[in-house]
Formats: sequence, structure tokens, C-alpha cells
Amino acid sequence: MSHIFKQEWLGELVEITKAAGEAIMQVYGSEQMDVQAKADDSPVTAADLASHKVIVEALARLTPEIPVMSEEAADIPWETRKQWQQYWLIDPLDGTKEFIKRNGEFTVNIAFIDKGRALAGVVYAPVLDKCYYGALHLGAWLASADGVTDLNQLAVVAPSVPRVVGSRSHVSPGLAAYLETLGEHEMTSIGSSLKFCLLAEGKADIYPRLGLTSEWDTAAAQAVLESVGGKVVNADKGQVLDYNQKEAILNPYFIATAKHWCDK
Repeated sequence: MSHIFKQEWLGELVEITKAAGEAIMQVYGSEQMDVQAKADDSPVTAADLASHKVIVEALARLTPEIPVMSEEAADIPWETRKQWQQYWLIDPLDGTKEFIKRNGEFTVNIAFIDKGRALAGVVYAPVLDKCYYGALHLGAWLASADGVTDLNQLAVVAPSVPRVVGSRSHVSPGLAAYLETLGEHEMTSIGSSLKFCLLAEGKADIYPRLGLTSEWDTAAAQAVLESVGGKVVNADKGQVLDYNQKEAILNPYFIATAKHWCDK
């Protein structure tokens, strides 16, 4: 059965990410943090698993007929996945390294994928009390302590010198060469999918990712950024970053740009 993303789901997803954020913060506030290494040597904590449990159980209640793929339950055979037209793609705790450092730059990510496109997404940063959410046919918003901001209503003028955002914990060799071709720029490092969110909020212009990421790292924030007119494209081919189109779950290198920079 074909599913089109329903507007009422967006509010439900915001509540689900906040519930997952509460589960994460219980671990974040504890004195000791038990960190394990996964098969690929990436770290995983009790917070990742607690958030995963909250989200998966909530999505099963919301849309029991739509499959779910999570970073913490990613061993789904390609023969099964390639049949999916729609599914939920989640990263229960994006920025585990930032979580372990306790710098607050981590997020809960939930995306709705439709025929390979990141159609809708929610990105919640519990410590920062910021929730970015949007869908391609609805728009995008930021909910924070200051209230709700319609990201499509922000008047942003492109600066003369591009403001570039990059990873705090994953610096790639190719980034230096890209920045050299870019010329004069301002550089800011920040963890997790918050890099996309700075573009969506008009606080940055370009996010070049010339290093490895997985599909769950990018989908939710890509949906938010594209819902305000930004772009996320393959660095080589210039095609929109897509999902579940191949067996490997690694993304190609990509360039994300804010709407005001695309419009220059």
C-alpha cells in the first residue's frame, strides 16, 4: 500500500523525539556513562538503546504497517529492504561522540522516506531544547524556548563570505582541498545533524561532507533543509541525496547548501 506522509504525523513525531530525548537525558545526567564499541568500532551507550526503544515502540503504535530502520537495528537484508516504498529511518542518538563529551551537540533523528526521498523529518536536540521539523509539501519549523519559528518566513541575505559548517569529530582530508577552492570563508564546527539545521535556520551557508556518513545520519535533517528550499546533492554528480537505493547504507560525499545561498 502506498502512503503519503500525513500532516498530523509531524506533531506526533515531535512528541516521540522529545520522549526519546527524555530517555537520553536520564543517562546524560548520570555520573557514569557505560560506553561500548560496536562491530565497526563506533561507540554506543545505554542512551542510544533507550532512545531506540522509545521511538520504535511509538512508531509501531502510530503506523504499524510501515517498516522501521534504525542505526541500532540495521541488520535488515537488502532483499527485504529493497521492497520498501515507504519506511521510517531513525538515528536514536546522532552524535554519540558529542554525547560522550557532554557538549550538548547531539540529536534524535526521525525521517520518513518515500520512494527514495527524505520526505519528512524531525531533529531534536535535548540539551539545546531545539526541535527542527518539516515535510517537503508542508514547510519547516523550529520549536524552542522562544516559541515556534516558521523557517520559511525567515528573511536571510546571503553574506559576501560563505559561512561553512563542518564536523566537530570527523574531519576529512578532502575538506581542506574543497575549502581552498572555495576561497575566503568562515568556518564553524558543530556535531551531529545540527549542521544541516544551521543551514535551515539561515545561520550558515554551506555544509560540505567529504567523508563517510550513513543514511540515518542525514535523512531527517535533509528533509528539514529541503523543506525550506535548501539542497543536499551528491558531491560528484549533483543529484539529490537519496535513500535505500542500494545495499550499502553509506552515503556518497555530498554538499548541502542553504536556500539563500542556492538563490545567489
